[in-house]
Amino acid sequence: MKILTATIAVALHATALVAQGPDTSRVAGRVLTRAEAIAAALANNPQLEVAREQTAQARARRVSAVAIPDPTFSYSLDNQPGFLQLGNAGQKNAVVGIGIPFPDKFRLQNRIATADVRSFEYGYTGLRQQVAAQAAREYDSLLVAIRHRDDFATSRDLARDFLAKTKARFEGGTVAKLDVVRAQVALAQSENDLIAADRDVVLAADALDRLMGQPLGTPLAPADSLAVPAGLPDVDALELAALAQRPELAGIAAQQAGQKAATSLAKEFWLPDLTLSAQRDYGPDGTGFLYSAGFSLPIPLLYWQHSKGEIAESQHRERELSAAARDLRAQVSQDVRASYAAAITALRQAIYIRDELLPSAREAYRVASVSYGLGGSSALDVLDARRSLLDAQTQYSDALAAASSARADLERAAAVPLDRYPLRSAP
Repeated sequence: MKILTATIAVALHATALVAQGPDTSRVAGRVLTRAEAIAAALANNPQLEVAREQTAQARARRVSAVAIPDPTFSYSLDNQPGFLQLGNAGQKNAVVGIGIPFPDKFRLQNRIATADVRSFEYGYTGLRQQVAAQAAREYDSLLVAIRHRDDFATSRDLARDFLAKTKARFEGGTVAKLDVVRAQVALAQSENDLIAADRDVVLAADALDRLMGQPLGTPLAPADSLAVPAGLPDVDALELAALAQRPELAGIAAQQAGQKAATSLAKEFWLPDLTLSAQRDYGPDGTGFLYSAGFSLPIPLLYWQHSKGEIAESQHRERELSAAARDLRAQVSQDVRASYAAAITALRQAIYIRDELLPSAREAYRVASVSYGLGGSSALDVLDARRSLLDAQTQYSDALAAASSARADLERAAAVPLDRYPLRSAP
C-alpha cells in the first residue's frame, strides 16, 4: 500500500512538471528585447557600414563628374642656340590655359552621377530592411533554442521521475528489471539532448552577437518570449504597398534615369569644347600678353562608329534596365505573396499545435503516467507518451519561431509596418 501511495505521488508530481512553463531563469547576460536587438543591428552591423561607405563613394564620384577641369600652366625656353643651353634662350614663354567641356555635358554628367547616388541610397535602404528582418529571425532563433533547452530540461526531469517510479515498482516486484533499464536509457537520452541544446543556445547567441556588431560570446538574455502573433493584413494591400515602397524598384528607376542621361551624353560627342589661354613672352623681344580663345569640334565623318558603338551600347543598356524593371516588379509581387503564404501557414500551424496537438499530448502523458503508477499501463506506453509530448513541445516552439520570423519577413517584403493596415483575425 505504501508503494502504491508513493507511486501515485510521483505520478502527480510528473503531471505538475508537464503543466509548468519553460524556465528561462538560467539565461544570464545582457537583457534586450526584439526591438532593441533590431536597433542594435541597424546601428552596428558592418554590412550597413560597407553600404554607407559605398554611398559616400558615389557622392564623391558625383563631385568629380561635374568638376570644372583644372587650369594648366606651361613654361618653355625657346630658340636656344644649342641643346639645353637654357640661359641663351631667345624666348621665354609662359602659358596659362583651361579647357571647358560643352556646358550641357555638365548637366548630363550631373544627372548620371545623381542617379548613381540615388541607386546606392535605395540599396542601403533595402539592406537595412534585410538586416532588420534577419535580426528578428536570429532573435527568434535564440528564443527557440532556449525554449528547446527548457523543454529538454523538463523532459529530463520527467525521465528522472519515471526512473524513480520504475525502481519503486521493481522493488515492489510489479515490473521487470528491463523496465528499469529502459527508464535509465530514456534518462540518458534526455541528458544527451540537453547537452546538444546548450550548444544550440550558444550558437544562436553568437549569430545574434555578430549581426549586432558586438564581440562573439557576449551573454544575451532575451526579454521577449515566443507567442502566437496577431493576424495579418490583406495580401492585396501589402502587394500594392510593396510596389510603391520597395527600394529595389526605386533603385532601378534611378538607374534608368541615369542611363537615359548617359545615352544623351553619348549622342553629344560632336559638340565643341571651349579652350581659353593667356601667353606671355619674357624674351628680349617679348610682345607682352597674348590671349587666345577657341573650340575643338569633332568632324563626325565616321558617325556609324559612334551610332553602332557607345550610343548603341547605351541604348541597349536602357532596354536591359527596362526589362529588368518589369521582371523586378513581378519578383516583388511574388515575394510578397510567397512571404504572406509562409506567414499565414506558420500562424495556422502554431494555433493548431497550441489548441489541439499539445493539449492532447500532455493529457496522453498524464494518463499514461498515472496509469503506470497504478500498475496499469506498461513502461513502453509511458516512454512513448513522453516522447510524443516532447515532440509536440518542440514542434510548438518551432512553429512559434517560424510564425514570428515569417511575419518579420513579410514586413520586409511589403516594405511597410504591418500595423499600418487593419489586421484580420487569426485563422
